Amino acid sequence: MQEPEKVKEEGALKPLNIETIKELWSQTYNTDGKPDWSHIFPYYHKNLVFQDTVQRIEGIEDFTEMCKRLTSRTKQLNMEIVCIAQNGDVIIFEWIMTMMFKKWPSTHLYGSTKLKITDDNFIIEQRDYYDLWGDIFNNIPRFGKMYRRFLIKRFG
Repeated sequence: MQEPEKVKEEGALKPLNIETIKELWSQTYNTDGKPDWSHIFPYYHKNLVFQDTVQRIEGIEDFTEMCKRLTSRTKQLNMEIVCIAQNGDVIIFEWIMTMMFKKWPSTHLYGSTKLKITDDNFIIEQRDYYDLWGDIFNNIPRFGKMYRRFLIKRFG
């Protein structure tokens, strides 16, 4: 995969920092259609560990396949980075992702991502935090309230 000129710095990938992450993620999710991760894949380490509320994936090949599956399930994806911070080799950002499915109204997911960066400028760990079912169920009349009551009753 070849990186776009915009993310290159003197022939190498730009250092991963707050500005680079905002630039890369804003290119990944857009209002013009399906998401495209091709410009960001070069930043991921071949031994990447990705984890979210649904799955744990090890290795760049499985990660790229997961991204393809997500793209095939949705009509469109948009992401807004609400805030972002960096402490050494860790970057954390809060986001709002709008998923437009083929047969359902758009759904807003609220979450955050934690990235761990290697000394040689690769993402080695990515952990996404969000409430998938709660955010989806909020769009179903009456069911969202029942789901929330169930969570409060069972888990406090």
